[in-house]
Amino acid sequence: MAVRVNCPTCKRGIAWSDDYPFRPFCSERCRLIDLGAWLSEQHAIPGKEPEFSDESASGGDSSPEN
Repeated sequence: MAVRVNCPTCKRGIAWSDDYPFRPFCSERCRLIDLGAWLSEQHAIPGKEPEFSDESASGGDSSPEN
């Protein structure tokens, strides 16, 4: 018996099997909707923003002198 999961995009129930090649999504459409949400930053992994010092923003000591 195949495990049943819900599509993360549309919540449609699907069987975790070779019948659904886009799993965990039910279709390519749902997979692309999810990808678009990540690319447009509607989805994000929580965390702190990186802190940059003034030296790293302006090149600091790492730039070669001419």
